[in-house]
Amino acid sequence: MTSSSERALPTATYRLQLRPEFPFGAAERAVPYLAELGISHLHLSPVLEAVPGSSHGYDVTDHRSVRAELGGESGLRALAATARAHGVGLVLDLVPNHMAASPRHNHALRAVLREGPDSSYARWFDVDWAAGDGRMLLPVLPARLSEVRERMRVADGVLTFDGQEFPLREGTEELPLDELLDAQWYRLCWWRLARTELNYRRFFTISDLIGVRVEDPEVFAATHGKVLELVADGVVEGLRIDHPDGLADPEGYLERLEEATGGRCWTVVEKILTGTEPLPPSWPVAGTTGYDALRQVDGVFTDPVGAAELTDVYREFVGRAGDRGGYWEATARRAAYKVVTHELAAETTALMRIADRICATDPRLRDHAPWALHTAIRELLVRVPVYRSYRTGGEEVLTPEAARGAKAAFAVPEEATAVDTVRDLALGLCGDGPEHRAFRARFAQTSSALRAKSVEDTAFYRYTPLLSANEVGGDPGRPAVAPDEFHAYCARLARDWPATGTVLTTHDTKRSADVRAGIAVLAQCPQRWAELLEEVSGVPAPDPHLAWTAWQTAFGFGSPDAARLGPAILKSVREAGLHTSWTEPDAGYERAVAEFVAAGPGRIPLRGASESAFALEPHIRAQILGTALVQLTMPGVPELYQGTEREYRALVDPDNRAPFAVGADDDKTALVRAALRLRRAYPESFGPSGTYAPLSATGPAAPHCLAFGRADRVLTAVTRLSLRLAEAGGWQDTSLALPAGRWVDALDGIREFTGGPDTPVKLAELFEARPVALLVRESDTSGGEPR
Repeated sequence: MTSSSERALPTATYRLQLRPEFPFGAAERAVPYLAELGISHLHLSPVLEAVPGSSHGYDVTDHRSVRAELGGESGLRALAATARAHGVGLVLDLVPNHMAASPRHNHALRAVLREGPDSSYARWFDVDWAAGDGRMLLPVLPARLSEVRERMRVADGVLTFDGQEFPLREGTEELPLDELLDAQWYRLCWWRLARTELNYRRFFTISDLIGVRVEDPEVFAATHGKVLELVADGVVEGLRIDHPDGLADPEGYLERLEEATGGRCWTVVEKILTGTEPLPPSWPVAGTTGYDALRQVDGVFTDPVGAAELTDVYREFVGRAGDRGGYWEATARRAAYKVVTHELAAETTALMRIADRICATDPRLRDHAPWALHTAIRELLVRVPVYRSYRTGGEEVLTPEAARGAKAAFAVPEEATAVDTVRDLALGLCGDGPEHRAFRARFAQTSSALRAKSVEDTAFYRYTPLLSANEVGGDPGRPAVAPDEFHAYCARLARDWPATGTVLTTHDTKRSADVRAGIAVLAQCPQRWAELLEEVSGVPAPDPHLAWTAWQTAFGFGSPDAARLGPAILKSVREAGLHTSWTEPDAGYERAVAEFVAAGPGRIPLRGASESAFALEPHIRAQILGTALVQLTMPGVPELYQGTEREYRALVDPDNRAPFAVGADDDKTALVRAALRLRRAYPESFGPSGTYAPLSATGPAAPHCLAFGRADRVLTAVTRLSLRLAEAGGWQDTSLALPAGRWVDALDGIREFTGGPDTPVKLAELFEARPVALLVRESDTSGGEPR
């Protein structure tokens, strides 16, 4: 863990999604508003040159220049200057793992396709030339070659097809088309062949994004030169590292980056931690981008008893229409098998080829059949309980128990010894040659892709009792977090990663925090939810699983909107892959889905469908304000996604990536402003030197109060599970003893409370005005605002 003493730490960041419709100039105009809101740093989505028209920028094409469509380098520097004048720094989203696999726009890939494995750029990409008969497979055709070859044209040293351009190998331009195609360093083919035949490393299962070998020092230098220049010039003060698990050696990369920046950057990594998995302490970063915090905050506001009851209702409602009965662990395992044998078939085959080559040259490892190696790779991959292993700790990931489970898949015990060989290769226990290192890295990279695609993008859409738990880094099988567990997590952050990032909504969350807040309240009233479903049962759905998922999504969204709900529900059924998919769409089923959404969730105002449903609105509001305040004041650096300073209801991308616009303030905005002012005024209370102290209420409703202090200066108290609280009779005589001193309500600057063990504050009084409280010592305030 890196010391932060040499860099300026953010007190709060604000994420803006840049796109041609919202370039640097638009971001510059937003700076005064964002500075007044109270942020310290503006977090920008990727700014390097990308595929023209890209709405996200993760499809980088040229690391040497800032994206012209956003205003170019001059526009970025002007934005930085304006931000600096308002006391705001810049954080960039850096994409080291992949580039756009577009020869027309990617100069490095274009050179490789023209010159082959001898190109000076060949070291940029993981290409198994031997696997493609000396050629790189390009799965870019909409149909088989024989069906589209007549649409291909050759002119000026370029092969063109439907707007795509492919460079030609020197001396081949005059050949007849069939001979010309066979003479290239690449093979154009039907896109469906990518699943099994691809011979380059890609991002997850997206063949349009090719992996980059930043572990090579020359490639690192070439792909990071412009960003490092911006850091050196003071334009950039922080970096968000996208998908580090895709890299061959994340720790080595981060060490090189730390050295190259001279320790001047606040750096966080988009690392998804599973369960209690720790961030490797040796990584030279400030922490993660915050999905682990999201899981903790959402979880502590989720009722464990009601979530279990809701799961029972879900199983009864869905029956066999979901994923064979609706049990999380089984659903996740089946999804892993589906992805590893289909979507990632090319990746597991690549691992088998490397293992086979190693075994052929090592007397200790010989005589394993390729199919046995392939089976062992598959069975071990599906048993990796986290995203991947790193330099150390691999034995805790690929355990002997996992090996025993993998061996059970073999009908012949003698063949099962291939599992031991693959495990040893993955752990680096049987050699350190180039092929051994390649296998070790590719196994870990494939493991992370498998976890992401099988859990986040498949199982999360197949198992849906409580959709608020189905978020990146979440655990749908255990959606709730006990208050003591939450406090222990925060204490660890304050001690080990005080400058880590925290988030509730990002450009990648499947539902914004405020949508999840509405859904999470259903865990407090599972029978009311069952009643609501009965009220709308007259709208026929293609299947019960879809009905449950669509209605719950609509409830969280809050108001019927078929134009926005429709695409999100369609994406969910395609990701689930139970009745239709992205690659094998069922037109009839998808038409039925669209008709159902239009007639039901997209038309009927579900929250107003009954008196009991309408009564949930105050509890949804308590959830929204409570989660927001906790995230803003817990250990770490909070990030606000664009628009989330007010109530923000958004669904999965691209719904949540609309251009930024300033909206009307609400009570959430007032809360955000107050919390950010305190963070900015007292960075020592919230930064590395700031302490975290849980506070316990006493009385019959004590479990419904979550409270903590930051450095004896700022105190947060929120209401959790407010519906259960109301049903139990409210706060009654429950009280909270504040630390000694006089405390002022930072949200109104008027109310005062006296601290001390002999003068506990009645929670009914503390929460009289709103379900949350943010207090600051009187000596540190003037009119409710920090001095």
